[in-house]
Amino acid sequence: MQAIKITFWILIFIVFYAYIGYGILLYLLLKIKRTFKGKPQKPNIDGSYQPGVTLFVTAFNEKDYVDAKIKNSMSMEYPKEKLHLMWVTDGTDDGTDEYIKEKYPEVELHHKPERNGKIAAMNRGSHFVKTPIVIFSDANTMLGIESVRRIVDMFADPKVGCVSGEKRIFSNADDTAAGAGEGIYWKYESTLKRWDAELYSVVGAAGELFAVRSELFEEVEGDTLLDDFIVSLRIAMKGLKIQYDPEAYAIEDSSANVKEELKRKIRIAAGGIQSVIRLKALLNPFKYGVLSFQYISHRVLRWTLAPLSLLFILFINIYLAYNEGFNYSQIFTLIFIAQILFYLMALLGWFLENRNIKVKILYIPYYFFIMNYAVYRGFFRYMKGKQSVNWERAKRAK
Repeated sequence: MQAIKITFWILIFIVFYAYIGYGILLYLLLKIKRTFKGKPQKPNIDGSYQPGVTLFVTAFNEKDYVDAKIKNSMSMEYPKEKLHLMWVTDGTDDGTDEYIKEKYPEVELHHKPERNGKIAAMNRGSHFVKTPIVIFSDANTMLGIESVRRIVDMFADPKVGCVSGEKRIFSNADDTAAGAGEGIYWKYESTLKRWDAELYSVVGAAGELFAVRSELFEEVEGDTLLDDFIVSLRIAMKGLKIQYDPEAYAIEDSSANVKEELKRKIRIAAGGIQSVIRLKALLNPFKYGVLSFQYISHRVLRWTLAPLSLLFILFINIYLAYNEGFNYSQIFTLIFIAQILFYLMALLGWFLENRNIKVKILYIPYYFFIMNYAVYRGFFRYMKGKQSVNWERAKRAK
């Protein structure tokens, strides 16, 4: 019985640490670091570092976003003669390529009829990049006008090999549980990224907006699901840092509903399992030090042990509470009740979501449940080899 209790508390710790504890520890570590080294100083940018930049967009059937995206790209606060726009539209059959060719001849366009997925388009397009910096961005995301300049500023530090922008979710009062939950999650993630960057390095870039030194980009395996994550961390494994600027941002609409968000999360979870396997060398803290600590704490646990622990916690808790006779004055019974209430709140969130009734207090438990449920679905999908490299686009709220 004692061994079961110890196991239970270890599992509780894993879940707490993965989602909350790491953030607390990170904050404390930064407090200690600032005590000895002071607060990080903003780099003294004199504006002299202005290399050529390629704004690289891979697009599949994105004709509806072409005008807004290209106009947004052209509005960037960066010397126009040094900002090069490149689109790769492989596999597109809605006329995106023809539309760009006719209306925006200044955009470098590469197209072939075969659809082999986003990473294949990135690999192919990388050979056409002639500038020192390449910035990857999605067709359906709009960038803040300072984003390019702020990203380039960080590359003035030769120790920086990759820069991640911030993903922002456009939200309003009419958001669904998916939209509100996604927005809250990304606000928390953005805080952790700022702290990660200050401690040592961000752990993976956001695909909506990230940049690398062109010379460091290496082709990624054609079946890669999380190209941004693999590309950025392989650069970090070379001893360079992934920096982060929350004011260099890409904004997009939230998922239309939880069903659409779940579709996206399952793919990400499958990609997370794949990434853990492909980046297994990064699990060695004796070789990669702080980067390994950040990687395991911030990413690996959320894709592996934390979701698994949640399941075992529930069943072990039932057993322990049963042995206490479900006594309401005993700790295991109280934890069991708290768990049941949490899952009931998630279930109620699902019930009300389907009836278009919005109760914001239910968004967090509902979204948390969906995130972890997606990990199980993603794991089995990856193990069966059924996850295609071609994105199944999630519908976005309008």
